[in-house]
Amino acid sequence: MQIGTLALFQRHSYDASVTDSQVYREELKLASQLEAQGYDSHWCVEHHFEDYSFCPDNVVYLAHLAAITKTLKLATGAVIVPWNTPLRVAERIALLDELSDGRVIFGMGRGLSRREYDQFGIDMDTSRDRFDEAAPMILKALETGVIEGNGKYYKQPLAKIRPAPTRSFKDRVTQVAMSPESALECATNRAQMMVFTQKSMAEHNADFEPYRALYQKLHNAPPPPPLMAGITVCHQDAGRAEELARKHVAGYLLTVMHHYELMGDHFKKAKGYESYGEAVDMLRDIGLEGMANAYVDAQIWGTPDQMLEKLTEMRRVIGDCDVLFGFRAAGMPYADAENSQRLIAEKVIPEIRSWDKAAAA
Repeated sequence: MQIGTLALFQRHSYDASVTDSQVYREELKLASQLEAQGYDSHWCVEHHFEDYSFCPDNVVYLAHLAAITKTLKLATGAVIVPWNTPLRVAERIALLDELSDGRVIFGMGRGLSRREYDQFGIDMDTSRDRFDEAAPMILKALETGVIEGNGKYYKQPLAKIRPAPTRSFKDRVTQVAMSPESALECATNRAQMMVFTQKSMAEHNADFEPYRALYQKLHNAPPPPPLMAGITVCHQDAGRAEELARKHVAGYLLTVMHHYELMGDHFKKAKGYESYGEAVDMLRDIGLEGMANAYVDAQIWGTPDQMLEKLTEMRRVIGDCDVLFGFRAAGMPYADAENSQRLIAEKVIPEIRSWDKAAAA
């Protein structure tokens, strides 16, 4: 089980005195401690324009971390492919891998926010076709060092990637897959399937089964373990942990609902987002309070012992899996985020390492 953290770059729900600069300084302060604390990887989102999240170029952010770390894996979680040209994605990822001495995990996604698509001037209905066209171009370029394409959206003359990639990415590709169609795409692209935890482990495991079957069929090999990303809080006191989770983890869900307009009727007509459209009426029936409670209950949080119990249950239901923890969300005070990160490093990660050693033996 690989344990990583996820930088969200969220200013939503913080006091008005908190600036964009402060958000970045505090995210970097947390990230700079990870290697010494024993975490395996650090991931960062791509989002634009709003308090919900703002990291317009996660490769630039990771390049800074590459200079101040030596072993920490650096991962895009994710590059939103339709918002970027395939050539520039391949170049930036290849350069980051060179600068970090092969520590890059290339995570890619399709994007769900109409707000961001509109501000880029890109028709959201084209996102699926753009992703399907661009992703294979990028992956092939990272393996061969050249890129070309003659599709509907990307007329790319043959071009060399410089610096030329020197290491294979075949075991270093992850794809966000929150819909049934994306899960199958993920298997086709030979990528690790990344999901944001939002329901029971049994329901998530059912979503993984088509991916696992298609991956095995296409590549004649078992798929990599799924990557479970979520918002967390760890505290020495169970009551305080629950208090923080009910406020900030639930608060994060509300920012998600607002930013992605998940109750909006536009999903019912948006091409490539049919599964989201089908869920709109169900979400309205459940209501925000019901969704918030269910979302908090689905996350891994609590005291170190409580978190280990939940991780044990996750592994029992899903099998081998990797985990990402997001510590800073919806106004979470920096001191509490830092405490969560440190406590997991001291009390949770060593126990997980013992599981891995026992499984290896």
